[in-house]
Amino acid sequence: MTVSPQVVHVESPTERRNPNTTDIDRMPTADILAAINTEDHTVPAAVRRVLPELGTAVDAAAESLRGGHRVHYVGAGTSGRLAVLDAAELVPTYNVPSDWFVAHHAGGQRALRSAVENAEDNAEAGADELRGSVDEGDFVLGLTASGRTPYVIGALQAARRLGASTALVSCNPEAPVPDGVDVLITVDTGPEAIAGSTRMKAGTAQKLVLTAFSTATMVKLGRTYSNLMVSMRATNAKLRGRTVRILREATGLSAQDCSEALTRADGDLKVALVQLLAGVDVTRATLALEAADGHVRAALDSARARAS
Repeated sequence: MTVSPQVVHVESPTERRNPNTTDIDRMPTADILAAINTEDHTVPAAVRRVLPELGTAVDAAAESLRGGHRVHYVGAGTSGRLAVLDAAELVPTYNVPSDWFVAHHAGGQRALRSAVENAEDNAEAGADELRGSVDEGDFVLGLTASGRTPYVIGALQAARRLGASTALVSCNPEAPVPDGVDVLITVDTGPEAIAGSTRMKAGTAQKLVLTAFSTATMVKLGRTYSNLMVSMRATNAKLRGRTVRILREATGLSAQDCSEALTRADGDLKVALVQLLAGVDVTRATLALEAADGHVRAALDSARARAS
């Protein structure tokens, strides 16, 4: 089946010349850096303006994951590389299954290191990529600075037909809303310091959006307690030391008490945390966490109620 992403090739604001940097090639080094930094300062405010839309995407992603489904990222170039990075870092940071977040990058693995000619212009390749991996109930987040990259739009359209919910992160408020997009997140970053170099402000905006999106999703799913990473995977000495520090921070107990609790809990930080804070044994802490679907605060309430 032929995919028609309905792309309108209008100039994106990111491709226009920035009047604040027209003399950047005449500036001394310090002024070049200052000019770039001044432009960068506008990005967080642009991201803040789309927090309502981003919140809708977070809630949809959390719902998909709670239902046993997956989150997919789709991008090309800088957008795709940032998506791959975000998905990869969630596994060790929050100890999530490796298939919870799946990143699809135009041109595949080879394009992560070098440009693959015309990969982002192939809408059918994007559609094929998603047809082979998306299931009904999944959530798909596309990322494209221009708002019209054919690979991304084709992928979103295919995913929507398969029953996935979809969102698109764009830095082009002038791009038409593509078919197949449930939530449009348009971060208006304006002209780049170097015209068309979307690895700059647009890339920074997409990194901020991705980090906020995935972190908020993890918080909603109970992968944190307060602002502590209690679901992390302690795969080396540094991280094992961090689990003790997190447990000390959360409980106020000594390093020895926390180390002993982690040993009793077979290294499970959440179990050790509930056991110490609720004053119950490991078995009750484990059962409370299972009943609360891994949410520490809910498990604490349950364990304390049973212990009282």
